[in-house]
Amino acid sequence: MKKVERINTIMRYINNRSYFTITEIMREFNISRSTAIRDIREIEAMGMPLDAEVGRDGGYSVMSNSILPSIRFTDNEVKALFIAFMASRNQQLPYLKSRQSLAEKLLGLIPENQQDTLVLLNQILLFEGTNPNNPDLLDLSDLPHPMLEKLIQLLLLDSHVLITTKEGKEIKSYLIYTLHLYREKSLWQIEGFDLKEEKRRIFPVDHITDVKPYIAKKRVTKKKILEKLSKQEEIINLVIELGPKAIAQFKKYHPLRFSISYTNPYQATAVLKAFINVNIPEELADITNWLLFLGEDIRFREVPEEVLKCLQDRLGLYHQ
Repeated sequence: MKKVERINTIMRYINNRSYFTITEIMREFNISRSTAIRDIREIEAMGMPLDAEVGRDGGYSVMSNSILPSIRFTDNEVKALFIAFMASRNQQLPYLKSRQSLAEKLLGLIPENQQDTLVLLNQILLFEGTNPNNPDLLDLSDLPHPMLEKLIQLLLLDSHVLITTKEGKEIKSYLIYTLHLYREKSLWQIEGFDLKEEKRRIFPVDHITDVKPYIAKKRVTKKKILEKLSKQEEIINLVIELGPKAIAQFKKYHPLRFSISYTNPYQATAVLKAFINVNIPEELADITNWLLFLGEDIRFREVPEEVLKCLQDRLGLYHQ
């Protein structure tokens, strides 16, 4: 790690603590005592309000009611932040309605020479889904579901929620412990543990009509929920070997719950093990499409008959 990056990281480390010692800095950043002392002195010279406590167990504390110095970004860090921000356009992400305001504030935090670089980057780079004639244009279809921000606000306070969903013509309510809120195939999903039926469920955010905090005297801890889920682990019924072309396709897109294990040091071959619920037509159709997307560079070790039949039917249509 370069010196500027290390000092920035140490400053963030210090900002999150009211007290620290040289030994902790040495251990955390794998540096010598003399280097740690030099870094701390340089941070103090930059204006970080530290109060040294002498003695065998002495250390440093951050003085209260003092203004902490701004953290300096390296050129590459600024570019990384800006490019990540640019790539978020047209992604249906929450809290990104005021993109212009955010971009202006980011530019205002950095020196002029870095600002010029970012303006040039904005002109050169285009990402998927952006309008080449007006990259800053945000279509109405790109706005996140209005329920998404409400969900996030509640989940930051408590993982236990009562959600109401519209399933066809039926309105149903579920008490759930939220495990993840994620985006897959341009759709936001909430994965949770159904506290009544004690099983994992996934709800599309688009189907949620209301969400409320779940207030109850008796609560289940995350540890107990994970223990229950581990006992309900599905039996692996899909095992495939992937060659380099299939691995490249896998990296482009794969279902969130799927992961591969590389089987050689060059990461040119891999194996995937997963459970497919063949009783859910939508999942069966999705997995069939995805396996075809991986291409011919795969070999099945184990595959459900239902999946195999769907693949054969689909391939048969292609050859007609």
